[in-house]
Amino acid sequence: MKTVIVWFRNDLRLHDNRVLKRAIEQSDRLLCVYIHDPRHDQSTRWGFSRMGRHRRVFLVDTLRDLDASLTRLGHRLWLTRGRAAEVLPRLAQAVHATGIVCEHIAAPEEEQDVAEVRAAGVEVQTIWQSSLLDPTALPFDVSVLPQVFTVFRKRVEGEGVVPPRPDAPPSALPPAVVAPSESMIVDQLLKGVAASSDDRSSFPYGQPGYRGGESAALSHMTRYFSGEAAQRYKETRNGLMGVDYSTKFSPWLATGSLSPRTLFAALKQHESTQGANESTYWIWFELLWRDYFRFLHLQHGTRLYRASGLTREPLPPHDEGRFEAWCTGRSGESFNDAGMRELSATGYLSNRLRQNVASWLINDLRCDYRAGAAWFESQLVDYDPYSNQGNWLYLSGRGTDPREGRRFDPERQSRMYDSDGAYRLLWNRGD
Repeated sequence: MKTVIVWFRNDLRLHDNRVLKRAIEQSDRLLCVYIHDPRHDQSTRWGFSRMGRHRRVFLVDTLRDLDASLTRLGHRLWLTRGRAAEVLPRLAQAVHATGIVCEHIAAPEEEQDVAEVRAAGVEVQTIWQSSLLDPTALPFDVSVLPQVFTVFRKRVEGEGVVPPRPDAPPSALPPAVVAPSESMIVDQLLKGVAASSDDRSSFPYGQPGYRGGESAALSHMTRYFSGEAAQRYKETRNGLMGVDYSTKFSPWLATGSLSPRTLFAALKQHESTQGANESTYWIWFELLWRDYFRFLHLQHGTRLYRASGLTREPLPPHDEGRFEAWCTGRSGESFNDAGMRELSATGYLSNRLRQNVASWLINDLRCDYRAGAAWFESQLVDYDPYSNQGNWLYLSGRGTDPREGRRFDPERQSRMYDSDGAYRLLWNRGD
């Protein structure tokens, strides 16, 4: 009898899950596991928790939904708290597992976790599945990935590279293994934190249609592509307020409760019935950016996490007082302050404001970009290590395209995107 452990990481879904598919093919019995790493409960070097309340609530909803889906197939999601290197070898021994299958995450901590489990003598298979395009199907090896996104995009499009078709969710699973008795931690993750009820939120994750998990993700995808929003996405994507100005897929993509390949298939189906235009193309364009940051991690690895990034720049300056003012939306510049208040209140921020507040921190407040990246990690419901690190390096000029001049002029930006002051009034009211 072959017993395989499925270690769920940032792939919290049943549909188009290559990890789960591989485990099913190789096992007679199955155990589905999620490990909450206590490092995420600790404070960063900047003095705040790595996982704030918004991310925590959205993750708990996602885990509950995955557990419900597994229950319908005769399984449960076995939840525990600890370091993977401590939990998984002990668990593998207890259930006589022949191995572990998990997602390949090309970020330093996640790579280290797998290495430590292997060092403990446990076989671990890692499966790459978080990108839209398969890295082995690119017209170049990832080791020579173009260092400018536009070159990457044109090569991919010129060669006609397309994503593989998504896999359907399994209709059945091998029999479940009875795990050792250990307390479930899904509700403990909340620690008394309630979902956001702020009626100003552009991603109201406390409402049923925006909750964490595969069920809400697939429902939102169906709803989005059945309407006209995709047809005008490019015209609305720089909006600042409301649920309709952008696709809002990113929180579910970040937790892996929505597969990018399933999303792309839905996009192509939409184009076949309602027509393709510049706006539907732009959704593909944004998915390519998401892939690009993933492939950069495959290429550069831990070098992306040095203070200098991929450059030889000196350590960035930092001022704790100005950083605190930035975090709390009290830096003295109303457009960026409004964005930071929205982020703290809701765990979400438009892409336009993300670029603005990051530029403001780096170029005007002269603070360490790594502190800003850590604050985004703590706050954003759609935090994703690849895109977060990639974007902060890009804006700080320490990434693959280290040109200067990426400062966003807040006065000009507010005139362009908040000409009537409605956004600033919404988030700065009471001051």
